[in-house]
Amino acid sequence: MNDIIPFTPRLTGLVPEHLSPRSVKIHLDSLDVMADIGFHEFEVGVPQRLLVSVEVWLEDATVPADDEAGNAWNYDYLKQEIERIAASRRFNLQETLAAEVYNWIAARAGVKGLRVGTCKPDIYPHAKGVGVELASFEGARP
Repeated sequence: MNDIIPFTPRLTGLVPEHLSPRSVKIHLDSLDVMADIGFHEFEVGVPQRLLVSVEVWLEDATVPADDEAGNAWNYDYLKQEIERIAASRRFNLQETLAAEVYNWIAARAGVKGLRVGTCKPDIYPHAKGVGVELASFEGARP
Protein backbone atom coordinates (compact mmCIF):
# COMPACT_ATOMS: atom_id res chain seq x y z
CA MET A 1 0.00 0.00 0.00
CA ASN A 2 1.17 3.45 -0.83
CA ASP A 3 -0.96 5.49 1.58
CA ILE A 4 0.68 8.83 2.11
CA ILE A 5 -0.38 10.67 5.20
CA PRO A 6 0.15 14.42 4.74
CA PHE A 7 2.33 16.00 7.37
CA THR A 8 1.18 19.32 8.72
CA PRO A 9 3.85 20.89 10.91
CA ARG A 10 2.62 22.47 14.13
CA LEU A 11 4.77 25.47 14.91
CA THR A 12 2.85 26.67 17.94
CA GLY A 13 5.32 28.16 20.38
CA LEU A 14 8.22 28.09 17.90
CA VAL A 15 7.66 31.49 16.28
CA PRO A 16 9.61 34.21 18.11
CA GLU A 17 7.50 36.97 19.68
CA HIS A 18 9.07 39.66 17.46
CA LEU A 19 7.68 37.82 14.39
CA SER A 20 4.11 37.60 15.70
CA PRO A 21 1.54 39.37 13.49
CA ARG A 22 1.09 43.01 14.52
CA SER A 23 -1.75 43.78 12.16
CA VAL A 24 -4.34 42.04 10.01
CA LYS A 25 -5.67 43.63 6.85
CA ILE A 26 -8.60 42.45 4.75
CA HIS A 27 -8.59 43.81 1.20
CA LEU A 28 -10.79 43.74 -1.86
CA ASP A 29 -8.89 45.02 -4.87
CA SER A 30 -10.52 46.71 -7.87
CA LEU A 31 -14.05 45.32 -7.63
CA ASP A 32 -15.61 46.12 -11.02
CA VAL A 33 -19.09 47.61 -10.55
CA MET A 34 -21.45 49.57 -12.76
CA ALA A 35 -22.57 52.93 -11.40
CA ASP A 36 -24.62 55.83 -12.66
CA ILE A 37 -21.94 58.35 -11.76
CA GLY A 38 -20.65 61.65 -13.07
CA PHE A 39 -21.83 65.24 -13.28
CA HIS A 40 -21.26 65.83 -17.00
CA GLU A 41 -24.44 65.80 -19.08
CA PHE A 42 -23.19 62.88 -21.20
CA GLU A 43 -22.63 60.80 -18.02
CA VAL A 44 -26.08 61.26 -16.45
CA GLY A 45 -28.21 58.16 -16.80
CA VAL A 46 -25.41 56.20 -18.50
CA PRO A 47 -23.90 53.66 -16.05
CA GLN A 48 -20.14 53.34 -16.32
CA ARG A 49 -17.45 51.08 -14.94
CA LEU A 50 -16.07 51.93 -11.55
CA LEU A 51 -13.36 50.03 -9.70
CA VAL A 52 -13.71 50.01 -5.92
CA SER A 53 -10.88 48.95 -3.62
CA VAL A 54 -11.03 48.63 0.15
CA GLU A 55 -8.45 47.87 2.81
CA VAL A 56 -9.74 47.11 6.30
CA TRP A 57 -7.28 46.85 9.18
CA LEU A 58 -8.73 44.87 12.05
CA GLU A 59 -8.40 45.65 15.75
CA ASP A 60 -7.64 42.02 16.57
CA ALA A 61 -4.33 40.93 15.04
CA THR A 62 -4.47 37.37 16.35
CA VAL A 63 -4.68 34.57 13.86
CA PRO A 64 -7.73 32.33 14.45
CA ALA A 65 -6.92 29.23 16.49
CA ASP A 66 -8.85 27.03 14.05
CA ASP A 67 -9.56 27.04 10.34
CA GLU A 68 -13.29 27.79 10.58
CA ALA A 69 -15.16 30.18 8.27
CA GLY A 70 -16.88 31.81 11.24
CA ASN A 71 -13.53 33.30 12.28
CA ALA A 72 -13.14 35.41 9.13
CA TRP A 73 -14.74 38.45 7.55
CA ASN A 74 -17.39 37.50 5.02
CA TYR A 75 -15.84 38.68 1.73
CA ASP A 76 -19.03 37.86 -0.17
CA TYR A 77 -21.01 40.19 2.10
CA LEU A 78 -18.41 42.95 1.66
CA LYS A 79 -18.55 42.57 -2.14
CA GLN A 80 -22.36 42.45 -2.22
CA GLU A 81 -22.72 45.57 -0.07
CA ILE A 82 -20.32 47.56 -2.25
CA GLU A 83 -22.29 46.48 -5.33
CA ARG A 84 -25.55 47.40 -3.58
CA ILE A 85 -24.27 50.86 -2.65
CA ALA A 86 -22.95 51.51 -6.18
CA ALA A 87 -26.34 50.57 -7.68
CA SER A 88 -28.48 52.23 -4.98
CA ARG A 89 -28.76 55.64 -6.60
CA ARG A 90 -27.23 58.15 -8.99
CA PHE A 91 -23.96 59.75 -7.84
CA ASN A 92 -22.47 62.97 -9.17
CA LEU A 93 -19.11 62.43 -7.47
CA GLN A 94 -16.78 59.53 -6.81
CA GLU A 95 -16.13 61.16 -3.43
CA THR A 96 -19.78 60.68 -2.46
CA LEU A 97 -19.92 57.04 -3.48
CA ALA A 98 -16.58 56.34 -1.77
CA ALA A 99 -17.88 58.03 1.40
CA GLU A 100 -20.98 55.81 1.46
CA VAL A 101 -18.85 52.66 1.15
CA TYR A 102 -16.40 54.06 3.72
CA ASN A 103 -19.13 54.87 6.25
CA TRP A 104 -20.76 51.46 5.85
CA ILE A 105 -17.47 49.65 6.56
CA ALA A 106 -16.38 52.06 9.32
CA ALA A 107 -19.59 51.29 11.22
CA ARG A 108 -18.67 47.57 11.45
CA ALA A 109 -17.26 46.23 14.71
CA GLY A 110 -13.54 45.51 14.87
CA VAL A 111 -12.33 48.04 12.28
CA LYS A 112 -9.08 49.77 13.34
CA GLY A 113 -8.18 51.50 10.09
CA LEU A 114 -9.79 51.89 6.70
CA ARG A 115 -8.98 52.95 3.15
CA VAL A 116 -11.54 53.10 0.32
CA GLY A 117 -10.65 54.06 -3.22
CA THR A 118 -12.66 54.41 -6.40
CA CYS A 119 -11.38 54.66 -9.95
CA LYS A 120 -13.00 55.29 -13.32
CA PRO A 121 -10.84 53.19 -15.67
CA ASP A 122 -12.37 54.30 -18.98
CA ILE A 123 -12.03 58.09 -18.84
CA TYR A 124 -8.64 58.91 -20.37
CA PRO A 125 -7.12 56.69 -23.07
CA HIS A 126 -3.55 57.13 -21.81
CA ALA A 127 -4.25 56.63 -18.09
CA LYS A 128 -5.18 53.52 -16.09
CA GLY A 129 -7.88 55.56 -14.43
CA VAL A 130 -8.89 58.56 -12.39
CA GLY A 131 -10.27 58.34 -8.88
CA VAL A 132 -10.35 59.25 -5.22
CA GLU A 133 -9.24 57.67 -1.98
CA LEU A 134 -10.46 58.12 1.59
CA ALA A 135 -8.42 56.85 4.55
CA SER A 136 -8.72 56.97 8.33
CA PHE A 137 -4.98 57.65 8.61
CA GLU A 138 -2.14 59.47 6.92
CA GLY A 139 0.64 57.55 5.18
CA ALA A 140 0.79 53.98 3.96
CA ARG A 141 -0.96 52.32 6.89
CA PRO A 142 -2.52 53.02 10.31
